[in-house]
Amino acid sequence: MSERRRVTLRTHWSVMTVYERFEQIVALVLSFLIAVVIVVSVVQLVREVATLLWKGSLDPLSPEAFQLVFGSILTVLIAMEFRHSIVPLAVRTDHIVQVKTVILVALLAITRKFIVLEGAKADSLLFFALAAVTLVLGVVYWLLSDRDR
Repeated sequence: MSERRRVTLRTHWSVMTVYERFEQIVALVLSFLIAVVIVVSVVQLVREVATLLWKGSLDPLSPEAFQLVFGSILTVLIAMEFRHSIVPLAVRTDHIVQVKTVILVALLAITRKFIVLEGAKADSLLFFALAAVTLVLGVVYWLLSDRDR
């Protein structure tokens, strides 16, 4: 945390209610834990890719390799976006989690599900349900973005 943010937090701390302080502590702890998860996930991703390269089995045209690598990459991106939604709470620049960010994280999670889902083994009803949820979330995100203009 930068010095400016620490000073801002210190000045706000004295005027916060007990519950606001509790929220602040929870946001800071969650932000730290998510950062740890991101670091561990990136290390595991690098290890997986290095192992696949070392064995010579990283074929980008292979659906299994594609699912493994890009599923892991999207997991890291989801965690990063989730942390990004908590940071404004932790540094007191925002008081609520933005709905657009939650919808964006949900869209990323569904996109990851599409990538790691094995098409031959999945039920067509599941694809339809995921597509419908993606469409609805996309429309809601668009409406929220349009409202902000």
